[in-house]
Amino acid sequence: MSVPPEAPYLVSVGTAVSPDSYTQEEVLDLYGISDPRVRSVFANSGIDRRHLAVVRDPVTGRPRPESQGDLLTKHRTVGLEMAEQAITIALKRAGVAPADVAHLCCVTSTGFLTPGFSALLIKQMGFAHATSRLDVVGMGCNAGANALQSTAAWAAAHPGRVALLVCIEVCSAAYVIDDTMRTAVVNSLFGDGSAALVVRTPDPGESPAPASAPLPRVIGAASTIIPEAIGAMRFDWDETQGRFSFFLDRDVPYVVGAHVEETVDRLLAPAGLRRGDVAHWIVHSGGRKVIDAVQVNLGLTRHDLRHTLGVLRDLGNLSSGSFLFSYERLLAEEIAVPGDYGVLMAMGPGSSIEALLTRW
Repeated sequence: MSVPPEAPYLVSVGTAVSPDSYTQEEVLDLYGISDPRVRSVFANSGIDRRHLAVVRDPVTGRPRPESQGDLLTKHRTVGLEMAEQAITIALKRAGVAPADVAHLCCVTSTGFLTPGFSALLIKQMGFAHATSRLDVVGMGCNAGANALQSTAAWAAAHPGRVALLVCIEVCSAAYVIDDTMRTAVVNSLFGDGSAALVVRTPDPGESPAPASAPLPRVIGAASTIIPEAIGAMRFDWDETQGRFSFFLDRDVPYVVGAHVEETVDRLLAPAGLRRGDVAHWIVHSGGRKVIDAVQVNLGLTRHDLRHTLGVLRDLGNLSSGSFLFSYERLLAEEIAVPGDYGVLMAMGPGSSIEALLTRW
């Protein structure tokens, strides 16, 4: 398949997490959760450690009660800190400065801000005041892949100009901590993280960026929404705790598994490809059972999903930015060669599956 000249390059990626990490057992002990059923959920999550911004009482060392207002403040402050770190890394790797960024797309689902992260980062990091910007709020774990489609389309329409996608998820600002089974899966799963991705279509005859390895280009996308499962992943308002509470239905892995084949096959068909033609699979670290469902239904191996499993193990589910953490690990291996195909895929509320096709 020939690659269209306007197909944008994924030039560089950078990631960051909140400062403190905890093992699953440390989280349980920190919050005094002793119910053996809840502890079993944590122990069988496929997660070793997660980064969480826990506000502790200076005297007791125990977590301090946080209102919804406190959580929104945490979302803003920790989110900006992580985003600046991730952006700095991504821009340095691309060899560009903040002033070179012409389009900024910010993604989050762990809090609400007005003005949004895009405006705050422009002020904080010295982006040009004429920067085109977009804030994607509340779409959930799939939102990074949705936003990448939008960012890639902007880059394709503006050759020579730099677009920047930033996923900012302070999942520790979106928790209801209790010992109920309703919150057990959510509380065992998510961690804090931000990922930044530089996207650019070069002018004709121009190299996309200084790079020692080949770069992938976005050449296709496919989306699936499953309205009959619209309530499977959602935020509810918890009247007792006075804050939002995220809910995950236990059937989420089966919903994803039942629709992932059709989504991927529709992604590959225009390029005349089959699943076996894909060299690199970058899948959202949605949870052990979700990853298992993707593996089984697509006929993949654990090696195919090594980065997805590794990010889940080391960092937990990082919501919209998870797949970019896995993508960063793939790039670090330096095994991709020109002509390789890759699939980037994320799943989330709707319920939805978003996939992009890349070629090196």
